[in-house]
Amino acid sequence: MRPPTTGFRTGRTPGFDDQLMKSKSKLSAKMTVAEFDNGYWYATEIKDFAQAIGIPYSNKLRKDELEKSIRVFLETGKVILPTKRSLTRPGIKDIERGLSLDLPIVHYTSNKKTKDFIVGEAQKMAPGLKRRSGARYRLNRWREEQLTKGKKITYGDLVKQYVKLNEREEPFEQIPIACYINFLSDFLKAENNATRPDAMAAWKQLKRMNVPKNYQVWKKARSG
Repeated sequence: MRPPTTGFRTGRTPGFDDQLMKSKSKLSAKMTVAEFDNGYWYATEIKDFAQAIGIPYSNKLRKDELEKSIRVFLETGKVILPTKRSLTRPGIKDIERGLSLDLPIVHYTSNKKTKDFIVGEAQKMAPGLKRRSGARYRLNRWREEQLTKGKKITYGDLVKQYVKLNEREEPFEQIPIACYINFLSDFLKAENNATRPDAMAAWKQLKRMNVPKNYQVWKKARSG
């Protein structure tokens, strides 16, 4: 059995335990942006709070988009939409028209049938293609970006982009939000011989701390 390498599982680190939250805070319109950033909020909590303070289309916005609007509200008291992408699309859904490579993307539905279509066509285009972690997230952001810019793209374009993302050799740029995926990546890169269970245990600690949720803050607290 290898000896522990990260040293965070046992023992007490001076200053670290003092930063642990005694109880989980609640979202409030009176909290500061720092209090919001230092907390850890589930998607359902974020969505419910966004609806309570009047952010429109809360049920159609992503968690990171809702967090952006909430920060503006806490700082200025103003309610804004965090995106220019269309959040309502009347008419027949693409999936009801019958998905095909030459079908223009107009009314996209994110469900198993659509995902299976993209993966299946990608395998035809690039047999043996292996799914890369983070590719689907970036594919969705690419699709939204093209449509927001007014570009006309088809499901064939989407499949090509999916193949491109999965075949990419260089690392993806980190998602510009504090999240588990970024913490995991930074932790495994920086901690000698660390494993995923190590990273998950550290993340559970960080979620309970009254500090920003990133690896650098966790490391500083551990060494402080």
